Amino acid sequence: MPTKRSTPDFILLIVTFALLALGLIMVYSASAVWADYKFDDSFFFAKRQMLFAGVGIFAMFFIMNVDYWTWRKFAKVLLIVCFVLLILVLIPGIGNVRNGSRSWIGVGAFSVQPSEFMKLAMIAFLAKYLSENQKHITSLKKGLFPSLGLVFLAFGMIMLQPDLGTGTVMVGTCIVMIFIAGARISHFVGLGVLGLLGFVGLIISAPYRIQRITSFLDPWSDPQNSGFQIIQSLYAIGPGGLFGLGLGQSRQKFFYLPEPQTDFIFAILAEELGFIGGSFVLLLFALLLWRGIRIALGAPDLFGSFLAVGIIAMIAIQVMINIGVVTGLMPVTGITLPFLSYGGSSLTLMLVAIGVLLNISRHSRY
Repeated sequence: MPTKRSTPDFILLIVTFALLALGLIMVYSASAVWADYKFDDSFFFAKRQMLFAGVGIFAMFFIMNVDYWTWRKFAKVLLIVCFVLLILVLIPGIGNVRNGSRSWIGVGAFSVQPSEFMKLAMIAFLAKYLSENQKHITSLKKGLFPSLGLVFLAFGMIMLQPDLGTGTVMVGTCIVMIFIAGARISHFVGLGVLGLLGFVGLIISAPYRIQRITSFLDPWSDPQNSGFQIIQSLYAIGPGGLFGLGLGQSRQKFFYLPEPQTDFIFAILAEELGFIGGSFVLLLFALLLWRGIRIALGAPDLFGSFLAVGIIAMIAIQVMINIGVVTGLMPVTGITLPFLSYGGSSLTLMLVAIGVLLNISRHSRY
């Protein structure tokens, strides 16, 4: 059981609020032109992001005061609820389709994305499973297959939407947790080969994914279609230079980069705040990950350690994928930049996850 509680990690809290504040500023700056054109209100997206932030901050402080052991107690229930939501979102009339994916449940801008919350539910359940079965993790039959089987079942349901970005973050996070728990490297090599074959199969099965791969290798081969987003993103980052064009002075947000307040918000940030601004954001994420690792190392039990590792891995993988896509280092996939991109489900989930980390820090010995 958790030890006596102390004060939460102050540095983690400050870094989180710094990222959140910068995100609110950049959501307005990146979306104002598009919001004014589409909704006749330049604050349309900014107001909603502030509402999501308010809900998320309330949830973060509430969860910060709930012993993280509670997540172990209800991990199975949360996972079942998320699986039910993943089924419901696939039913026409219940699930909403946006940008070709049936990933949302709700009405209009106030919809939730079940796949986002599945990431945290899977982390909690896997932390419980690994803490109770760590001695079996070196066994394929007793340890590795049961845990990965559940992970890939969730991944398969997410891919029915389809949402490759969220599914990839979830799988990557769980693999990191299982590796940290002590799984054999030889097992990962074999599973890695199978995973690569499966990934190739997913790419081949959908022509638009093949286009994303080819556009990643040479975006200028199809500048008006599959390579458009990468090229426009690079056109935003390049002119930013060292200090940027100035806050609010982006040119690419004038209908060149599609919906710049979401997945490509870092490109607008780099254009307006330059290399210095982009580096500052990466430094904030590095500080957040450092504090998370310290919390994981100081957690009083295995469950707390695995839970913290899962949350940190989720954030780190999502940041790496988003930045990689925006800078042209990875194929385009729809994934938000934590705390900065517009999106209620993503922002709320991240703040809830930070709340869990803050509670673990109240029990950590570091």
